[in-house]
Amino acid sequence: MSVMWAATSPESGLFHPVERRSEVEDLSDCFNDLRSCGQGYLEVRSPNREFPVLILAFRDNHAVVHLMSDTERMFLLVGDGTVPSGAEVEVPIMDNLAVFTGGFFLDIDRAWELVHDFTQTRAGGPLGEWCTRPAEAGR
Repeated sequence: MSVMWAATSPESGLFHPVERRSEVEDLSDCFNDLRSCGQGYLEVRSPNREFPVLILAFRDNHAVVHLMSDTERMFLLVGDGTVPSGAEVEVPIMDNLAVFTGGFFLDIDRAWELVHDFTQTRAGGPLGEWCTRPAEAGR
């Protein structure tokens, strides 16, 4: 199954915004390369539609997942408790680091499973509990 995606370059560590179309296996290879670097940022969507776009940002074993349903609306997936809700962790968002509170972090393996599920279903709803991205979630 093919997907459209853009990601941090494992070589430079910078976000490469040009989307590429490939099989899910190529996206998985890129994720594994980024994981070996310790952090990364990915945007994934269907090749047939501009939205929704699923975004995975991670550092070490902690990940946040966003869903863009259109150009005006972005949602943040509620975390799985792997980081205490009062804690703050930085993850890369494109080429910058953003701080998110612990209530929005998932274990990296669980987050990757959700990305994989999204590539199969092309839907964000079944992935978990979404909330409108609150200002205090990430800065």
